[in-house]
Amino acid sequence: MLIVTGGAGFIGSNLVHELNARGMTDILVVDNLTNEKKFRNLHGARYVDYMDKQEFRRALANNALGVGKIEAILHQGACSNTLEDDGLYMMDNNFRYTKEVLAFAIRVGAPLVFASTAAVYGLSGPGHFTPTIENERPLNIYGFSKLVFDNYFRNQLAHDQMPITAVGLRYFNVYGPREQHKGRMASVIHHFTKQMKETGKVRLFAGSGGYGDGEQRRDFVHVRDLARLNMFFARIGPYAPKAGELSKTYQGVVNAGSGVSRSFNDVARALMAVHGEVPIEYVPFPADLEGRYQHFTEADITGLRELGCNLSMTPLEEGIVETYATLACC
Repeated sequence: MLIVTGGAGFIGSNLVHELNARGMTDILVVDNLTNEKKFRNLHGARYVDYMDKQEFRRALANNALGVGKIEAILHQGACSNTLEDDGLYMMDNNFRYTKEVLAFAIRVGAPLVFASTAAVYGLSGPGHFTPTIENERPLNIYGFSKLVFDNYFRNQLAHDQMPITAVGLRYFNVYGPREQHKGRMASVIHHFTKQMKETGKVRLFAGSGGYGDGEQRRDFVHVRDLARLNMFFARIGPYAPKAGELSKTYQGVVNAGSGVSRSFNDVARALMAVHGEVPIEYVPFPADLEGRYQHFTEADITGLRELGCNLSMTPLEEGIVETYATLACC
C-alpha cells in the first residue's frame, strides 16, 4: 500500500491521479476536509481507503494503522497558508506531524518523501537558493515550521540515524490542475486566469522589491513534475527497481523547481497565448504583504541532480497549455 497524506489537496491529489495513471490504486488517502471543496480534487481518482488526518495521527501513535505492507509514504500534508500566524497550530501541523510520520516510516521500513518549501529561503536573491544554512531565513511561521523539521531531519542524517530512504523536496512555486480550493494561496497562474475571464484584463504588481512593473520573478514548477519526483525517490511505478536490480537508498533535502526564474509578465504572455489577449494593469503592491513576500525565487537543483534524479522539468509555456487543456474551468 501507498500512503499519500494531504491526498485531497492540490499537490497530493495530483499525486494520487498520477499514481493512478501509472496503474497504482492501492492507496490510503489521508487529509482534513474542513475545507470541503477539496473533495472535488479526488473526482475520478482510485484509492482503497481514506482517513482523517487526526484519526491517522492517533493510529500512528497507537501503532494501530491496521494496513498491510507499506510500499512508500508520500507526505504532502501540511498547513500551507503563508499568512497563518498561529504558531502553535503551524508547528503542530508542519513540524510535529512530520516527525510522527518519519518515526512511523522508520518503524515499518518504508521509504518516505516529504514536502518542504522554498519559503525557507525568505528574501534570498539570485544565486542564494542552495539548501545551506546561510541561505535559510524564512519570512513567516510557515517557512520556519518547515525549516525546523528540515534541520531536525538533517541532524538525524548527520548522526547516521536514518535507516530508510527519506527525501525532503523543497517545492518552489507550484501550479497546475486542482488548486481552485486554495483561495488566496493559489498560484498567480490561477489568479491571472480568473482575472482574465472575469474582468477581461490581468492585474500584475507594479514595481516592487527592486523589480520593475510585472518583473518580479518566480521559479514556476508544474505539479505533475513534483508528483514524478515523489515517485522517483520512493522508487515506485516506472521508477521501481527492475528485476535483479539492487534497491537504492536516497537521503537528503533538495530543491524541487525548474531551476529557471520567470517574470510575472512572462506568465501573463503565456496565459494570453491560451486564453487570448487582454490588457495588463499594474497595481500597487499590497501593504499586508510587505516583508512577507518573495519577489524572486529560483531553485538551485544541483543537489537534486547529485542525488541521482535527472528528470526533466516542464517549461512554463508548455505547462500552462497542458494545465488548461485538462480543465473544464479554472
